[in-house]
Amino acid sequence: MSAKVPPQDAAVTARILIRSDLRGFSTHGLSRLASYIDRLQAGDFNPEARIEFDRNGHVWNVNANGALGQVAGQRVIEEAVSSLAREPILWVSLRETGHLGALGILALSAAEHGYICFMGQRVPPLLGLPGFTQRALGHNPFAFAAPAGKDAAPLVVDMACSVAARGHILLASREGKPIPPDWALAEDGQPTTDAQRAAAGMLQPMGGYKGMAIAMMIECLSAALAGSAPSNLSPAMALPANGAVPRQSAFFLFLNPALIDDQAAFLNYMQHWIEFYRQAGGEGARIPGARGEQLERMRCVEGVSYSPAITAELTNLGNRTGVPFAEAGEAA
Repeated sequence: MSAKVPPQDAAVTARILIRSDLRGFSTHGLSRLASYIDRLQAGDFNPEARIEFDRNGHVWNVNANGALGQVAGQRVIEEAVSSLAREPILWVSLRETGHLGALGILALSAAEHGYICFMGQRVPPLLGLPGFTQRALGHNPFAFAAPAGKDAAPLVVDMACSVAARGHILLASREGKPIPPDWALAEDGQPTTDAQRAAAGMLQPMGGYKGMAIAMMIECLSAALAGSAPSNLSPAMALPANGAVPRQSAFFLFLNPALIDDQAAFLNYMQHWIEFYRQAGGEGARIPGARGEQLERMRCVEGVSYSPAITAELTNLGNRTGVPFAEAGEAA
Protein backbone atom coordinates (compact mmCIF):
# COMPACT_ATOMS: atom_id res chain seq x y z
CA MET A 1 0.00 0.00 0.00
CA SER A 2 1.53 3.30 -1.11
CA ALA A 3 0.98 6.86 0.09
CA LYS A 4 1.66 7.98 -3.51
CA VAL A 5 4.25 10.60 -2.52
CA PRO A 6 6.72 11.25 -5.40
CA PRO A 7 10.24 9.91 -4.65
CA GLN A 8 11.84 13.38 -4.51
CA ASP A 9 9.24 14.63 -2.01
CA ALA A 10 9.51 11.44 0.05
CA ALA A 11 13.29 11.98 0.18
CA VAL A 12 12.88 15.60 1.35
CA THR A 13 10.44 14.54 4.07
CA ALA A 14 12.65 11.66 5.18
CA ARG A 15 15.74 13.88 5.41
CA ILE A 16 13.96 16.42 7.59
CA LEU A 17 12.43 13.78 9.86
CA ILE A 18 15.79 12.06 10.27
CA ARG A 19 17.60 15.34 10.90
CA SER A 20 14.99 16.14 13.56
CA ASP A 21 15.90 12.87 15.31
CA LEU A 22 19.61 13.53 14.87
CA ARG A 23 19.30 16.92 16.59
CA GLY A 24 17.20 15.61 19.48
CA PHE A 25 13.70 16.58 18.28
CA SER A 26 12.46 13.02 18.84
CA THR A 27 8.83 14.13 19.06
CA HIS A 28 9.01 15.47 15.50
CA GLY A 29 11.11 12.83 13.78
CA LEU A 30 10.12 9.34 12.67
CA SER A 31 7.63 9.18 15.55
CA ARG A 32 5.41 11.37 13.32
CA LEU A 33 5.61 9.12 10.28
CA ALA A 34 2.56 6.95 11.03
CA SER A 35 0.32 9.96 11.53
CA TYR A 36 1.51 11.48 8.25
CA ILE A 37 0.76 8.24 6.40
CA ASP A 38 -2.72 8.20 7.95
CA ARG A 39 -3.32 11.77 6.81
CA LEU A 40 -2.13 11.04 3.29
CA GLN A 41 -4.31 7.97 2.98
CA ALA A 42 -7.31 9.86 4.36
CA GLY A 43 -6.85 12.58 1.74
CA ASP A 44 -6.15 15.31 4.30
CA PHE A 45 -2.66 15.82 2.84
CA ASN A 46 -2.10 15.94 -0.91
CA PRO A 47 0.82 13.69 -1.94
CA GLU A 48 1.20 15.33 -5.36
CA ALA A 49 0.31 18.92 -4.50
CA ARG A 50 1.30 21.75 -6.81
CA ILE A 51 2.83 24.48 -4.61
CA GLU A 52 1.90 27.89 -6.00
CA PHE A 53 3.96 31.07 -5.43
CA ASP A 54 2.41 34.53 -5.75
CA ARG A 55 5.38 36.92 -5.54
CA ASN A 56 4.78 40.63 -4.95
CA GLY A 57 8.16 42.21 -4.23
CA HIS A 58 9.19 41.50 -0.64
CA VAL A 59 5.88 39.75 0.11
CA TRP A 60 5.04 36.25 -1.09
CA ASN A 61 1.79 34.35 -0.66
CA VAL A 62 2.30 30.62 -1.11
CA ASN A 63 -0.47 28.04 -1.43
CA ALA A 64 0.80 24.57 -0.60
CA ASN A 65 -2.48 22.98 -1.71
CA GLY A 66 -2.23 20.36 1.02
CA ALA A 67 1.40 19.37 0.50
CA LEU A 68 3.33 17.65 3.25
CA GLY A 69 4.65 20.36 5.53
CA GLN A 70 8.26 19.29 5.14
CA VAL A 71 7.94 19.50 1.35
CA ALA A 72 6.23 22.91 1.42
CA GLY A 73 8.58 24.29 4.06
CA GLN A 74 11.73 23.16 2.28
CA ARG A 75 10.43 24.62 -1.00
CA VAL A 76 9.88 27.99 0.70
CA ILE A 77 13.40 27.89 2.14
CA GLU A 78 14.95 27.05 -1.23
CA GLU A 79 13.06 29.80 -3.07
CA ALA A 80 13.79 32.33 -0.31
CA VAL A 81 17.51 31.54 -0.27
CA SER A 82 17.63 32.16 -4.00
CA SER A 83 15.86 35.51 -3.65
CA LEU A 84 17.67 36.75 -0.54
CA ALA A 85 20.96 37.06 -2.41
CA ARG A 86 19.35 40.20 -3.89
CA GLU A 87 16.81 41.21 -1.23
CA PRO A 88 17.32 42.42 2.37
CA ILE A 89 13.93 41.22 3.65
CA LEU A 90 11.24 38.77 2.65
CA TRP A 91 7.84 37.95 4.15
CA VAL A 92 6.13 34.68 3.23
CA SER A 93 2.59 33.62 4.15
CA LEU A 94 2.16 29.89 3.62
CA ARG A 95 -1.39 28.55 3.28
CA GLU A 96 -2.92 25.08 3.17
CA THR A 97 0.20 23.29 4.36
CA GLY A 98 0.53 20.09 6.30
CA HIS A 99 2.28 19.88 9.67
CA LEU A 100 5.69 21.54 9.28
CA GLY A 101 7.32 19.34 11.90
CA ALA A 102 10.26 20.76 13.86
CA LEU A 103 10.29 24.39 12.72
CA GLY A 104 13.85 24.81 13.94
CA ILE A 105 15.11 22.45 11.23
CA LEU A 106 13.69 24.73 8.51
CA ALA A 107 14.89 27.93 10.20
CA LEU A 108 18.32 26.36 10.69
CA SER A 109 18.55 25.65 6.97
CA ALA A 110 18.11 29.37 6.23
CA ALA A 111 20.71 30.33 8.87
CA GLU A 112 23.20 27.88 7.38
CA HIS A 113 22.95 29.94 4.19
CA GLY A 114 23.73 33.12 6.15
CA TYR A 115 20.20 34.45 6.68
CA ILE A 116 18.03 35.20 9.71
CA CYS A 117 14.71 33.35 9.80
CA PHE A 118 11.74 33.84 12.13
CA MET A 119 8.74 31.60 11.48
CA GLY A 120 5.64 30.19 13.12
CA GLN A 121 2.69 27.90 12.40
CA ARG A 122 -0.90 28.09 13.51
CA VAL A 123 -2.32 24.84 14.85
CA PRO A 124 -5.83 23.93 16.09
CA PRO A 125 -6.76 24.93 19.66
CA LEU A 126 -4.76 23.08 22.31
CA LEU A 127 -4.04 25.56 25.11
CA GLY A 128 -6.08 26.20 28.21
CA LEU A 129 -5.52 27.70 31.64
CA PRO A 130 -6.64 26.01 34.88
CA GLY A 131 -10.42 26.09 35.02
CA PHE A 132 -10.92 26.35 31.24
CA THR A 133 -13.71 24.10 29.96
CA GLN A 134 -12.24 23.60 26.49
CA ARG A 135 -9.14 24.25 24.38
CA ALA A 136 -8.97 27.93 23.59
CA LEU A 137 -5.99 28.54 21.30
CA GLY A 138 -3.27 26.67 19.45
CA HIS A 139 0.09 26.20 21.14
CA ASN A 140 1.39 27.78 17.91
CA PRO A 141 5.06 26.78 17.62
CA PHE A 142 7.66 29.24 16.39
CA ALA A 143 11.36 29.20 15.59
CA PHE A 144 14.17 31.70 15.16
CA ALA A 145 17.59 31.01 13.68
CA ALA A 146 20.54 33.26 12.89
CA PRO A 147 24.18 32.85 11.88
CA ALA A 148 26.37 33.01 14.97
CA GLY A 149 29.77 33.91 13.56
CA LYS A 150 32.68 32.30 11.77
CA ASP A 151 32.95 28.54 12.30
CA ALA A 152 30.11 28.69 14.85
CA ALA A 153 26.86 26.73 14.74
CA PRO A 154 23.80 28.96 14.14
CA LEU A 155 21.68 30.11 17.04
CA VAL A 156 18.42 28.14 16.87
CA VAL A 157 15.37 28.77 19.07
CA ASP A 158 12.48 26.35 18.54
CA MET A 159 9.52 26.10 20.87
CA ALA A 160 5.79 25.84 21.18
CA CYS A 161 3.86 28.19 23.45
CA SER A 162 3.03 25.34 25.81
CA VAL A 163 5.07 24.14 28.78
CA ALA A 164 5.80 21.01 26.76
CA ALA A 165 5.13 20.12 23.12
CA ARG A 166 2.09 17.90 22.61
CA GLY A 167 4.42 15.41 20.98
CA HIS A 168 5.99 14.71 24.38
CA ILE A 169 2.55 13.92 25.80
CA LEU A 170 1.61 11.70 22.86
CA LEU A 171 4.92 9.88 23.21
CA ALA A 172 4.39 9.39 26.97
CA SER A 173 0.87 8.14 26.30
CA ARG A 174 2.12 5.56 23.79
CA GLU A 175 4.84 4.43 26.21
CA GLY A 176 2.55 4.35 29.26
CA LYS A 177 4.57 6.93 31.18
CA PRO A 178 3.33 9.77 33.46
CA ILE A 179 3.98 13.44 32.75
CA PRO A 180 4.88 16.33 35.09
CA PRO A 181 1.83 18.00 36.71
CA ASP A 182 2.44 21.40 35.10
CA TRP A 183 2.34 20.16 31.50
CA ALA A 184 -1.36 19.70 30.89
CA LEU A 185 -4.93 19.80 32.13
CA ALA A 186 -7.50 17.02 31.96
CA GLU A 187 -10.83 17.64 30.26
CA ASP A 188 -12.19 19.00 33.55
CA GLY A 189 -9.60 21.80 33.49
CA GLN A 190 -7.54 20.39 36.35
CA PRO A 191 -3.81 19.49 36.22
CA THR A 192 -3.03 15.83 35.51
CA THR A 193 -0.02 13.52 35.34
CA ASP A 194 -1.93 10.97 33.25
CA ALA A 195 -0.64 11.29 29.68
CA GLN A 196 -3.79 9.79 28.17
CA ARG A 197 -6.05 12.22 30.03
CA ALA A 198 -3.71 15.04 29.05
CA ALA A 199 -3.89 14.06 25.37
CA ALA A 200 -7.67 14.34 25.59
CA GLY A 201 -7.48 17.57 27.57
CA MET A 202 -5.50 20.80 27.22
CA LEU A 203 -1.88 21.90 27.22
CA GLN A 204 -0.82 24.55 29.73
CA PRO A 205 0.90 27.63 28.25
CA MET A 206 4.50 28.34 29.23
CA GLY A 207 4.63 31.18 31.73
CA GLY A 208 0.86 31.18 32.22
CA TYR A 209 -0.80 34.23 30.68
CA LYS A 210 2.50 35.33 29.10
CA GLY A 211 2.70 32.13 27.07
CA MET A 212 -0.92 32.53 26.04
CA ALA A 213 -0.13 36.07 24.85
CA ILE A 214 2.79 34.83 22.71
CA ALA A 215 0.49 32.19 21.19
CA MET A 216 -1.92 35.00 20.32
CA MET A 217 0.89 36.89 18.57
CA ILE A 218 1.74 33.84 16.44
CA GLU A 219 -1.98 33.38 15.68
CA CYS A 220 -2.10 36.92 14.31
CA LEU A 221 0.98 36.46 12.12
CA SER A 222 0.37 32.90 10.90
CA ALA A 223 -3.42 32.73 10.66
CA ALA A 224 -4.97 36.20 10.43
CA LEU A 225 -2.53 37.32 7.72
CA ALA A 226 -3.33 34.17 5.77
CA GLY A 227 -7.03 34.44 6.52
CA SER A 228 -8.22 33.81 2.99
CA ALA A 229 -7.36 30.11 3.30
CA PRO A 230 -10.61 28.13 3.80
CA SER A 231 -9.15 25.98 6.57
CA ASN A 232 -8.44 29.04 8.70
CA LEU A 233 -12.12 29.96 8.76
CA SER A 234 -12.72 27.13 11.25
CA PRO A 235 -10.51 27.96 14.26
CA ALA A 236 -12.28 25.38 16.47
CA MET A 237 -11.22 22.52 14.19
CA ALA A 238 -10.89 19.30 16.16
CA LEU A 239 -7.39 17.95 16.67
CA PRO A 240 -6.94 14.33 15.57
CA ALA A 241 -5.90 11.82 18.21
CA ASN A 242 -2.89 10.65 16.19
CA GLY A 243 -1.19 14.04 16.38
CA ALA A 244 -0.95 15.18 12.74
CA VAL A 245 -2.82 18.46 12.34
CA PRO A 246 -4.91 19.06 9.22
CA ARG A 247 -3.95 21.73 6.68
CA GLN A 248 -2.89 24.92 8.40
CA SER A 249 -1.05 28.17 7.71
CA ALA A 250 2.34 29.58 8.64
CA PHE A 251 4.60 32.59 8.18
CA PHE A 252 8.29 33.10 7.45
CA LEU A 253 10.25 36.33 7.92
CA PHE A 254 13.71 36.28 6.33
CA LEU A 255 16.45 38.90 6.76
CA ASN A 256 19.76 39.16 4.93
CA PRO A 257 22.31 40.80 7.28
CA ALA A 258 24.66 41.50 4.36
CA LEU A 259 22.11 43.77 2.67
CA ILE A 260 20.61 45.32 5.80
CA ASP A 261 23.95 46.55 7.16
CA ASP A 262 27.53 45.35 7.53
CA GLN A 263 27.56 41.54 7.59
CA ALA A 264 31.01 41.37 9.19
CA ALA A 265 29.86 43.69 11.99
CA PHE A 266 26.76 41.55 12.50
CA LEU A 267 28.73 38.32 12.78
CA ASN A 268 31.35 39.93 15.04
CA TYR A 269 28.64 41.12 17.40
CA MET A 270 26.97 37.69 17.41
CA GLN A 271 30.30 36.14 18.40
CA HIS A 272 30.88 38.84 21.04
CA TRP A 273 27.61 38.53 22.93
CA ILE A 274 27.57 34.73 22.75
CA GLU A 275 31.08 34.56 24.21
CA PHE A 276 30.14 37.08 26.91
CA TYR A 277 27.05 35.02 27.76
CA ARG A 278 29.09 31.83 28.05
CA GLN A 279 31.65 33.48 30.30
CA ALA A 280 28.89 34.87 32.52
CA GLY A 281 27.10 31.54 32.84
CA GLY A 282 30.05 29.18 32.96
CA GLU A 283 29.27 25.50 32.45
CA GLY A 284 25.54 26.17 32.87
CA ALA A 285 25.35 28.59 29.94
CA ARG A 286 23.77 26.89 26.94
CA ILE A 287 23.29 28.57 23.57
CA PRO A 288 20.10 27.40 21.82
CA GLY A 289 21.08 25.14 18.95
CA ALA A 290 24.48 24.13 20.36
CA ARG A 291 23.23 20.89 21.89
CA GLY A 292 21.44 19.97 18.67
CA GLU A 293 24.65 20.57 16.72
CA GLN A 294 26.62 18.32 19.07
CA LEU A 295 23.98 15.58 18.95
CA GLU A 296 23.84 15.69 15.17
CA ARG A 297 27.61 15.30 14.86
CA MET A 298 27.63 12.41 17.35
CA ARG A 299 24.60 10.58 15.95
CA CYS A 300 25.82 10.85 12.37
CA VAL A 301 28.65 8.57 13.55
CA GLU A 302 26.95 6.46 16.23
CA GLY A 303 23.41 6.30 14.81
CA VAL A 304 20.01 7.00 16.37
CA SER A 305 18.20 4.68 18.76
CA TYR A 306 14.42 4.54 19.15
CA SER A 307 12.29 3.47 22.07
CA PRO A 308 10.62 0.03 21.94
CA ALA A 309 7.23 1.72 21.44
CA ILE A 310 8.40 3.73 18.41
CA THR A 311 10.32 0.76 17.00
CA ALA A 312 7.18 -1.37 17.24
CA GLU A 313 5.10 1.37 15.64
CA LEU A 314 7.54 1.76 12.74
CA THR A 315 7.73 -2.03 12.32
CA ASN A 316 3.94 -2.28 12.16
CA LEU A 317 3.81 0.64 9.72
CA GLY A 318 6.41 -1.03 7.53
CA ASN A 319 4.44 -4.27 7.49
CA ARG A 320 1.23 -2.41 6.67
CA THR A 321 2.74 -0.41 3.81
CA GLY A 322 4.98 -3.11 2.40
CA VAL A 323 8.19 -1.25 3.27
CA PRO A 324 9.84 -3.25 6.09
CA PHE A 325 11.45 -1.22 8.85
CA ALA A 326 15.09 -2.22 9.30
CA GLU A 327 16.30 -2.00 12.88
CA ALA A 328 19.89 -1.17 13.79
CA GLY A 329 22.27 -3.75 12.40
CA GLU A 330 19.82 -4.99 9.79
CA ALA A 331 20.01 -4.40 6.07
CA ALA A 332 17.30 -2.05 4.79
